[in-house]
Amino acid sequence: MMQRRPMLAYHDPQFLDSDEARPVRILAEYLEPLRAFREAHVHDTVVFFGSARARAGGPLEHYVEAATELARLVTEWSLALPQKGRLLVCSGGGGGIMEAANRGAALAGGRSIGLNIGLPHEQLPNRYITPELLFEFHYFFMRKLWFAHLARALVVFPGGFGTIDELFEILTLAQTRKLDRRIPVLLYGSAYWQEVINFAALVRHGVIAAEDLSLFAFVDEPRAALEALKRGIAFEPAIEARLPAFAKSRHCCQGPDPAGNS
Repeated sequence: MMQRRPMLAYHDPQFLDSDEARPVRILAEYLEPLRAFREAHVHDTVVFFGSARARAGGPLEHYVEAATELARLVTEWSLALPQKGRLLVCSGGGGGIMEAANRGAALAGGRSIGLNIGLPHEQLPNRYITPELLFEFHYFFMRKLWFAHLARALVVFPGGFGTIDELFEILTLAQTRKLDRRIPVLLYGSAYWQEVINFAALVRHGVIAAEDLSLFAFVDEPRAALEALKRGIAFEPAIEARLPAFAKSRHCCQGPDPAGNS
């Protein structure tokens, strides 16, 4: 009797869910969005961060309305650009401010991205995300990579631990010059942010430099935020060259590679 062939490792669900296959799962959370973004010709995003707990009728209701309006304005602007629709609204895929951002893009007739993540209290994707641009992540750090990878700008609405974590991730990358381009960061709701985070105290205590405060700006109105984005986003002429690569990094101690590699 002939012995049955063993299953290929990459077809074996038990192996793929094992500790040993964790690197494979991590890599999959990079490669699946990479392929989808290439196929959908997604190059540049405006990322919206903010609380999932913001709801109509709650204390953050006006921020939900503002996020919807700003995402609508950004998408209308994007659709009017020479490369029509090159800027896509990107959110964390859930409810609250995230849903508001995807809803605003849908109201303008544009596509939008949702980078959802599985949580103990399940975060369900909102219904306004473009279906082929909805992704589910297990690893927070891979989700953060995709927030930053294509971002041309960030708009950060009031939020809690998660929002603040995402904000400071980008500010740290900008401060340490680990980004290959300038990403404007807008903190929407100056009263909220100046109460929650004492940026001036960080300077006073010497843990950041005064010039680090130029890494972000406060905005309080959707149209003012749109104008700040228009001033702050610098487009590259050859957008195809900015598609994500399989592996790319920026080396702080090396000069530019004449071949264009990094």
